Amino acid sequence: MSLESVRAFLAAHAPDVAIIDQGASTATVIEAAETLGVLPGQIAKTLSIRVGETVMLVVARGDARLDNRKTKDMLGGRPRMLGAEEVEALTGHPVGGVCPFGLASPLPIYCDISLKDFETVYPAAGSRTASVRLTPDRLAALTGATWVDVCQPPA
Repeated sequence: MSLESVRAFLAAHAPDVAIIDQGASTATVIEAAETLGVLPGQIAKTLSIRVGETVMLVVARGDARLDNRKTKDMLGGRPRMLGAEEVEALTGHPVGGVCPFGLASPLPIYCDISLKDFETVYPAAGSRTASVRLTPDRLAALTGATWVDVCQPPA
């Protein structure tokens, strides 16, 4: 169902964006980068977090890490990662396939500026084997995301 909700979202909002189903796991940043033949930073990972009482998604380059201080300053509190069951219940996507498209519940979406380091990025597409290819600006526009600076630069 999760892949189908992404397929329906893209058909309605971005019919030119194709789902890439590799048939191999893209559930982790390293697996996705190897499977797609791209740099780990080009994988647009979607983090499901809670800040205070608000659940939100933060999409960042695959090799970046959330910075607690920046997140607190920009989003109003310290981020807490959600558990797998809560993630799937709120997004409709399994961990390893979480993306900001076709969500089961409306959630605030933030794109970290680290994504802008790349011309194209590859977020998941609701499945542990599927992703899409698009520009960071298109990703933010399609999802109504707000740009933020909440990650540490990669080492």
